[in-house]
Amino acid sequence: MIPMRRDGADVGWSLVVPLKPLVRAKSRLSAGVGEEFRPRLALAFALDTVAAALACADVRDVAVVTDDPVAGEHLAALGARIVPDAPANGLNAALAHGAAVVRAHRPGAPVAALNADLPALRPAELAAVLHSASLFPRAFLADAAYIGTTLLSATSGTELDPAFGGASRARHLASGACEIAAPGVVSVRRDVDTGADLRAALALGVGPYTAGQARVLPGWRERAGVSGGPGGGAPPQVRASGA
Repeated sequence: MIPMRRDGADVGWSLVVPLKPLVRAKSRLSAGVGEEFRPRLALAFALDTVAAALACADVRDVAVVTDDPVAGEHLAALGARIVPDAPANGLNAALAHGAAVVRAHRPGAPVAALNADLPALRPAELAAVLHSASLFPRAFLADAAYIGTTLLSATSGTELDPAFGGASRARHLASGACEIAAPGVVSVRRDVDTGADLRAALALGVGPYTAGQARVLPGWRERAGVSGGPGGGAPPQVRASGA
């Protein structure tokens, strides 16, 4: 039985993580790592993100919204619930759909949308962000550049109302969400879209799946530090549809 608070709300956060089909994911990363490694790294980022999230004491469960069968299989093996990306109308529709699926099972659940590209994510830092988020009906954490968003939360009884993509920090502020100012949570802000972002994440110390891929990237081996986080091993080889 799921523990309940006296007000009827479920204990523990449900996270919703969106992931594009790997053949299309992280397109901006190709210039830095090459097209061969881009989908492999996209999967590795998601695996490290989900493994760290599931290791966070404040997280009840993780729902990954994706239509990619390879990613779904391996993320499910970590313990994530896989939610088909329907109606497939873009990132924010996927997040709203994932939140609705979560609350169909747990009507009182506090829900947070979390990026799938946080390979340096640390469970303790995520817990600090979620603690801050719990103080407001809706809250968000800006990315490392303070332009985008890496996490958006909605406590029990509040709609998520996501506005991710591009300059989403300004849109989430305008929507009335409170900006989380928790110090020392750099791993939750450090999303990866470009080669420069990947270097920054490696400097922080990434999880084992991303480290395993970085070790075989030409010119990246010396940067592939491992954070010692949950999970283990390198992800399976990924190939594009029809290859």
